[in-house]
Amino acid sequence: MIRVVLVDIEGTTSSINFVHQTLFPYARQHLRAFLRAHADEAEVHRQLDEVERLENRELSLQDAADVLERWIDEDRKVTPLKALQGMIWAEGYRQGELQGHVYDDTPEALRAWKASGRALYVYSSGSVEAQKLIFGHTAVGDLTPLFSGYFDTRVGGKREAESYRQILKTLQCPPAAVLFLSDVGEELDAARAAGLKTCQVIRDDSTVPTADHPQVPDLLAVRLD
Repeated sequence: MIRVVLVDIEGTTSSINFVHQTLFPYARQHLRAFLRAHADEAEVHRQLDEVERLENRELSLQDAADVLERWIDEDRKVTPLKALQGMIWAEGYRQGELQGHVYDDTPEALRAWKASGRALYVYSSGSVEAQKLIFGHTAVGDLTPLFSGYFDTRVGGKREAESYRQILKTLQCPPAAVLFLSDVGEELDAARAAGLKTCQVIRDDSTVPTADHPQVPDLLAVRLD
């Protein structure tokens, strides 16, 4: 019996295009102005220190912006970039310039799983703050009350089995009672290596199918028995 459903975001609950065609360009467009306005704030300063550590060199604010823009273009899954993107997006959501995208079947499936007594969690390469923003500002309202918790790259990369073992320690749940949903085969492989149940969500032709995991076209087709 599945007791916990762990969901990816891009390509699973939400459109990859929303992230890559709306969120990423928005963060890139507003990055330098955001850094100029907030560089002295403790959390922003902490993330800039981490950028320097990863680059192994001292950086001016302009240099740091250059590095962050390069990381955006390379779609790097690094924590300081994700954290700063989340802060920029938070301003966009507050100002009404952004609205989180979820597929039409996502709210219905999440509510049904929650009503059946399952606990719902998110694991995405985007920061926890960014995850909450996406689900907190959708066209159908705030979906965050449906979730019991969130995980990001601070537990490790999504293609590493150890990341899922760390998640299991937090969940305090047997691996076979946790179902991980993603569109990416390598992520599902890593989750399965940690003992989790898996299912690949194939929304469209942009997803590479893998016969190693059960497949569904949307969340309403997911079986939890």
